[in-house]
Amino acid sequence: MMAALDGIRVLDLSRILAGPWATQMLGDFGAEIIKVERPGEGDDTRRWGPPFVDGPDSPSAYFLTANRNKRSVAVDFTSAEGQQIIRDLAAKSDVLVENYKVGGLAKYGLDYDSLAALNPRLVYCSITGFGQDGPYAQRLGYDFLIQGMSGLMSVTGAADGGPAKAGVALADIITGLYAGNAILAALQHRERTGRGQRIDVALLDCMLAAMANQSLNVLVSGRDPKRLGNGHPSIVPYDTFAVGDGHINLAVGNDRQFQRLCAVLGVDDLGSDERFATNRARVANRVELTGLLTTRLMTRAGAEWLEALEAADVPAGPINSLSAAFADPQVVHRGMALTMPHAGVGTVPGVANPVKFSLSPNVDSQAPPDLGADTGSVLADLLGLDADAIAALKGAGVVA
Repeated sequence: MMAALDGIRVLDLSRILAGPWATQMLGDFGAEIIKVERPGEGDDTRRWGPPFVDGPDSPSAYFLTANRNKRSVAVDFTSAEGQQIIRDLAAKSDVLVENYKVGGLAKYGLDYDSLAALNPRLVYCSITGFGQDGPYAQRLGYDFLIQGMSGLMSVTGAADGGPAKAGVALADIITGLYAGNAILAALQHRERTGRGQRIDVALLDCMLAAMANQSLNVLVSGRDPKRLGNGHPSIVPYDTFAVGDGHINLAVGNDRQFQRLCAVLGVDDLGSDERFATNRARVANRVELTGLLTTRLMTRAGAEWLEALEAADVPAGPINSLSAAFADPQVVHRGMALTMPHAGVGTVPGVANPVKFSLSPNVDSQAPPDLGADTGSVLADLLGLDADAIAALKGAGVVA
């Protein structure tokens, strides 16, 4: 069966995480991804370790995270010859993704206006920290800074502790997902109009949008939310609770679930207590209810409670390590851990794309490429260069 994006070619000038995350998703869906990297250096994340698969000269786990199903072309586009190669590739591509500083590609003639003149159907996606305009447009944007500036760190962490970031580069990941969605929308628009367009995606914008109910809580109430640890500002009990041998999570979303929880815990009277009978009341009496539930939950081990709560259809779950999560029977069944062949080290691991299509399955995962592994084949296949021309470019340091 044909993959969803068969026939779409993406020229990927992005590095690190947000852009590569977007293009990896497109590659999983069948698009041809040509990753352009600096000769001799490549994407910074190639060196971001440990851990490495097999020593510091092998792929880093970080690079493996976001670069499967791509072809690597090493081109120095600070040179006139390299710029012409990128222009020629852009003329034959459907999408270009870049995350250079605002205006950074214009001096090489690789900005949207220049490339759209060559290829009016090109969808050109620019990813930056703060967008293409505004007082911060020229600033460098990093995930950690954006987590702070967006308000995420103000609501993350213990109630009596300091601000904390998420345990992964959440702003980069979310921005990559927004960028991927925007590219697909622009391709659909092109189908109707025949025209490509410029897409402007900013980490700060995306993180504010992804703050979801917390952002709207501020806009509705005018009051900043506070850190609640693992608690929820609008739902109780929706938190981490101590049990006899550790902790579990409860995610009780409505009054019926709360009554079933009380029945499982043997505290049925709390389900009808006016202090706790409705979610609004439970939010108002959060501290008292949490104490009462914890006292009861501490009397048995987590596994016992989870079995009983699942039988009663009360949302609850363990707090897994990542290794435990990958060993979970549901995760194993869904095939979320990959093993991909790699020419240099035999095999490398990966995490599968989580989207399952019924009619257009994702492509078989190919390991992230070595730097410049596909330079020769791309220049020959797409630009028609012969072996002598490619050798001359390599000799001049234009490509590698």
